[in-house]
Amino acid sequence: MSDLLLRNVRPMGGAPSDILIRAGRIAEIGPALSAPGLPVEDGGGAIAIPGLVEAHTHLDKTVMGMDWYENAVGADLRAMIDNERAARAALGLDPHRQSMRHALALIGAGTTHIRSHVDIDTDHGLDMLHGLLQTRAALAGQVDIEIVAFPQSGLLCRPGTVELLDAALREGADLVGGLDPCGIDRDPKGHLDAIFALADRHGKGIDIHLHEPGDLGAFSLDLILERTRALGMQGRVAVSHAFCLGMPDWPRTEAMLAALADQDVAILTTGAPSREVPQVKRLVAAGLRMGAGCDGVRDTWNPWNRPDMLDRARIIALRNNLRADADVDLALSVCTTGGAVVMRVQGYGLTPGCTADLTLLAGRTLAEAVVDGAPRVLVLKSGRVTARHGQSLTKAP
Repeated sequence: MSDLLLRNVRPMGGAPSDILIRAGRIAEIGPALSAPGLPVEDGGGAIAIPGLVEAHTHLDKTVMGMDWYENAVGADLRAMIDNERAARAALGLDPHRQSMRHALALIGAGTTHIRSHVDIDTDHGLDMLHGLLQTRAALAGQVDIEIVAFPQSGLLCRPGTVELLDAALREGADLVGGLDPCGIDRDPKGHLDAIFALADRHGKGIDIHLHEPGDLGAFSLDLILERTRALGMQGRVAVSHAFCLGMPDWPRTEAMLAALADQDVAILTTGAPSREVPQVKRLVAAGLRMGAGCDGVRDTWNPWNRPDMLDRARIIALRNNLRADADVDLALSVCTTGGAVVMRVQGYGLTPGCTADLTLLAGRTLAEAVVDGAPRVLVLKSGRVTARHGQSLTKAP
């Protein structure tokens, strides 16, 4: 934590101000502040926002910094899962090195909080978790990393995975994950019973990947809500992707949104251009907590996605047909405040008393900053400078 006087910035694109930081927290915001003896950073008129929040990614998967990976699999989900599991050893993918590269790129792009899923399977055991735990420790003070123990290859269809998830939660994972209970395990009751039992036993939250579309996804969502009610887990469950909420049957979708809001189940979107996705304005209007993430970045699944939540705000805005400046600002809020609310980040914001996790954006307005996507001017974590001009101060391995 640091003491710092940040001069000449525009909080949320407003009037020029200074931000006084003491012991890593915002002490005062106003014009021409005085703090003799404190280090000074000049923001050059940049927009100050709370740090970007990457609420759905896979730090253990990227091949960033390695040779180009030629994807010969295509878009079949099961094939991509099996291919990745086999390719890890052949590629020499070190989960600590690769997660460091990914996380440091996110820091350079203004991210201060990350929720990452990490693969737990019977081929690799807890190796991916251990690599990510090492990265979390190495980057303490630069970014906060929350870890979801994720059965990417399936749960019940690969005996022993439930026990590995149990061990992962004991060894430092923060949440338990799940994946398409109908489409992957083909046993939705068994899959969800196992996931919720693990969460209940360890007192952990849940974050379930739900790619299942339409009626199938709605069926799985009903089962998730049923267990959330039964176990009193309101506010502790998130559903990632939730493509079924993008179905064109709006009356049915509206009913699902009301049920999700009633149980305070959060939704995490990537704004995937290739799929029907939850509509931001509808979810926000229904009172749901909603965050966002870049998903996998340059991995064996696809060559796309950038480790940049400002770019993700642009993609979400495009996918949701958000054109008015106020609506582009909403897309950015999903990638900042929205993710922080889903992750229950304490002290997040841009008012006195909040933790000084700040990102400075180039642009005259928030909407212009999202559209242009210029390198981040400066990034602070608890008042400490972690990145300048789009580059983390810590060198990637």
